[in-house]
Amino acid sequence: MISIDKEERPWGRFFILHDEPSYKLKRIEVDPGQRLSYQYHFGRSELWLIIQGSAKITIDGVEKTYNVGESITIPVKSKHRVENHSNQKLVFIEVQHGEYFDENDIVRLKDNYGRID
Repeated sequence: MISIDKEERPWGRFFILHDEPSYKLKRIEVDPGQRLSYQYHFGRSELWLIIQGSAKITIDGVEKTYNVGESITIPVKSKHRVENHSNQKLVFIEVQHGEYFDENDIVRLKDNYGRID
């Protein structure tokens, strides 16, 4: 049996599907009406593919809505956030690529849940 790590967050949850030295794969679920922190990373870029729902994504202050089948790349050090304004769960696959994938590489600039560093 394959072991998949799951972590609950105030906005939903994520599942680590695969973890290698040069990349990591996650399934991220954002509950209705929730959003992740406005953040950036020093050690990785990210590619997001929407597989369920609709996402309002902000990158460096520019907002755009993405739907099922659409993807977006977030370069290293780009400020970004994903929001779920719908009444259904938002699900996307995140591919992290770079040199460092630990959760402590998150620099939070704005956060609804009091997690500013």
